[in-house]
Amino acid sequence: MSDIKLEFVGKQVKDMYGAYVGKVIGLVTDIDGSIESIGVDCGSIGLKQLSYEQLLVQGDYVIFIPKWRMDAQKLLRQKNLTLKRVKALENLVADNDLMKDDAEVLHLIYEKRLVDLESNEQDVINTLNSRLQELDFQSTTIKTIIFDAKLQYRSNDILEETYQQIITNSTELLDRIKLEKDEINSFLSRITHPHSEVVSNESEDKNINPPQEDIYHVSEVETNPDIENDEKLRSVSSGDAQGDEVEGNWLNEVLTKDTA
Repeated sequence: MSDIKLEFVGKQVKDMYGAYVGKVIGLVTDIDGSIESIGVDCGSIGLKQLSYEQLLVQGDYVIFIPKWRMDAQKLLRQKNLTLKRVKALENLVADNDLMKDDAEVLHLIYEKRLVDLESNEQDVINTLNSRLQELDFQSTTIKTIIFDAKLQYRSNDILEETYQQIITNSTELLDRIKLEKDEINSFLSRITHPHSEVVSNESEDKNINPPQEDIYHVSEVETNPDIENDEKLRSVSSGDAQGDEVEGNWLNEVLTKDTA
């Protein structure tokens, strides 16, 4: 087992938005020694198993990447790549009419690919909207706690120190929820308006020499123990398209809040 895999044991687990999940107590491996999942002690919730493909090690923490994000990112990457190839194919035919017959075969293949992706698109959109509803409910609950704390403070039922602590903790939680909601809404916008993203990417490509290589997605990283964690980190910190530029700072903010 590689050193990077052994680094999981005993580390604290956070999600991408800074919330603590628990502590890694052990690993579940396949017959070939590769990690399938990790066991996390979540306190009163009990033991939770997290899929290895949704994890990466950064410093003293294991970062948990939500499944909705992986599914949305994968869909975007596949759809945008297919749309770019369809457009490139059309440009080739426009430049060389002799390629029309061959191009029609490829065009049909890519069109079928888009149809297949559209069948998965609605599932991803439903998942994202469902998560938004969960976060809205959590926000409402937190605001109720804040309002009740104000009432208790005004009626002298709690000390100012206790009141300020409630406000601070609640505000931090609301900030994390807003961060996740903003990213979900960004994914929803990019999924429903893929053409504008393709145009944006093409403009960026013209200004880059040489062109940037495709970035590996977390779930697509090969299980080479020497590269897999680096590639996972690149996927989360770099993103696949516009709107992901600030993601690299998110994980740093998650970690620095505890060391500040």
